[in-house]
Amino acid sequence: MSEEVLEVKEKKLIVSNMAETLIGSEIILLAWQINEKIAKGQKISNLTIGDFDPKIFPIPDELTEEIKKAYSEHHTNYPPADGTNELRKVVSEFIGKRGGLDYSTDEILITSGARPIIFAAYNTIVDLDEVIIFPVPSWNNNHYSHLTRARAVTVETKPEHNFMPTAADLKPHIKNATLISLCSPLNPTGTVFSENEIREISDLIVEENYRRGEDKKPVYLLFDQVYWLLTYGETKHYNPVVMNPEMKNYTVFVDGMSKAFCGTGVRVGWGYGPRSIIEKMKSITSHMGAWAPKAEQVALSRYLSDTKAVDRFLEKYKSGIIKRLNGFYEGFKKLKDEGFRVDAIVPQASIFMTVKIDLKGMKTGDGKVIETTNDITNFLIEEAKMALVPFASFGASKDSTWYRISVGTCTIEEIDVILENFRNALKKLR
Repeated sequence: MSEEVLEVKEKKLIVSNMAETLIGSEIILLAWQINEKIAKGQKISNLTIGDFDPKIFPIPDELTEEIKKAYSEHHTNYPPADGTNELRKVVSEFIGKRGGLDYSTDEILITSGARPIIFAAYNTIVDLDEVIIFPVPSWNNNHYSHLTRARAVTVETKPEHNFMPTAADLKPHIKNATLISLCSPLNPTGTVFSENEIREISDLIVEENYRRGEDKKPVYLLFDQVYWLLTYGETKHYNPVVMNPEMKNYTVFVDGMSKAFCGTGVRVGWGYGPRSIIEKMKSITSHMGAWAPKAEQVALSRYLSDTKAVDRFLEKYKSGIIKRLNGFYEGFKKLKDEGFRVDAIVPQASIFMTVKIDLKGMKTGDGKVIETTNDITNFLIEEAKMALVPFASFGASKDSTWYRISVGTCTIEEIDVILENFRNALKKLR
């Protein structure tokens, strides 16, 4: 009897509508596509991911040694669900001295990076079909709204406001909202709220909650300030609770060490806010197992206590970042002066800067017309050998010709080469 080989076809299974319609990170997908091209031998400058090359921007030496020491001391068991008391105490002192914020240890939650803070805050505050307001472009609010099964209300921001939302932008939607999600310094733009802008938004939220009274659920603010230590020149960071102390009742902060100390893979983040909210968030993250490794928590509590070491690191690190941001900014300004259809916003903060590349209607050397933002993105990759993330990947209009440059993985020497490749590619258009 001959053997028959049965081919078993995978059955398409029915899953939740949320999972079925959820999409992955557009930024990570683009970065993977670029890295695949690089692996095949193409020379492309990948300025997409908001990460660091550890060879260029390593974590502080003192922190490295403290992590080694913590592991040698066998801090490898479960940490407390809300983080070690030592780290929460140090974070409380750190944000107090540097940010003017007064939060006790039981108002602080430590997690494995900042993402669990965002996820837990969304799920603590927002019920099914409730409204979340957020500006676009902005990082991942659309996906967290989807995960929460909330209704997203987006506010398209303008270049003349440095892509930061205003109180006037938010006001028409606030009466129906449960959560407003903001970020400053903003990913993807590298721009910040002015003192007046954040005060007006804070006042708007407080006024709305007075209107609702104590019997109704307030509108809360999720304020992501994970880049707040990375401001440059005359730029200052302002937060809502300092601007309006009543905002302490309604604000949950997103923070951590990943960006300020180049530790994206170290995975220690923290949030702080009203004690009752933080307690509920702790319950969520404990069920997720989203605590930061204990050894890293021990190490970071020791490192952050060394004020001089922190100051030395930030001074050197920020100097390296702003040189890169200014290098790209000056390069784009020069290209604009030469008549090319590009522009840039002066770098203010973070590891990002905002550039405009409007090539629609132009023809490539082979006569192909650039018609869409996707065409521009592909042109940059294939002809300029430069990969950037379009603002469309951050929820902005698909017609937007604004892009994010991330500088954490490039050397100073590479900038001139990248810009010259870009110039040569632009010269071929007509």
